Amino acid sequence: MLRNAQQLDTATFAELLAGTHRTAVHLEMRDVYAVGDEADDYAAFLRTGVPNLDPGRSFWPQWMPLVQGAVARGVVMRRARIVSEPVTDYIRYEHAITVLNLQAGEDVRWLPRRRASDIPLPGNDFWLLDGELVQFHHFTGTGDWAPDGKERTDAPGAVALCAAAFEAVWERGVPHEKFAV
Repeated sequence: MLRNAQQLDTATFAELLAGTHRTAVHLEMRDVYAVGDEADDYAAFLRTGVPNLDPGRSFWPQWMPLVQGAVARGVVMRRARIVSEPVTDYIRYEHAITVLNLQAGEDVRWLPRRRASDIPLPGNDFWLLDGELVQFHHFTGTGDWAPDGKERTDAPGAVALCAAAFEAVWERGVPHEKFAV
């Protein structure tokens, strides 16, 4: 894991993940994302109801090799999503394309928001790498990346909050294959 402040500020997520040895966990808590690299596929899904599951499109050509490489090194990658019910169109889309996350090697669970009420949660989505480094994600109100789209910290309080929050969500979460949207 990169340790000096300058490396933490300038490293790409791919570089951080390459330095991860044990675990990479991701908690998503929004009902709508509007990031540009999936806009066309999401619009097509809204029109047709059919997800584009081509791993050669959108952001997948960059993401899948990162996950596959990490998993091949023995990194356990888990993703948990807290969602409102009934789910939004975006969550229906995200659920439909999650098959690609699974194919890459991630394990994914879903937690209905009503079952998360008593879990202390951080204010933003995050990645926690090796239980040592948190990368928070900042989004605008409409779901696009904020100008300061990421914030990284290894502060013990933030790491502990994120680790506890993720594990609580994971424990209550429903495996992707059993979560109906």
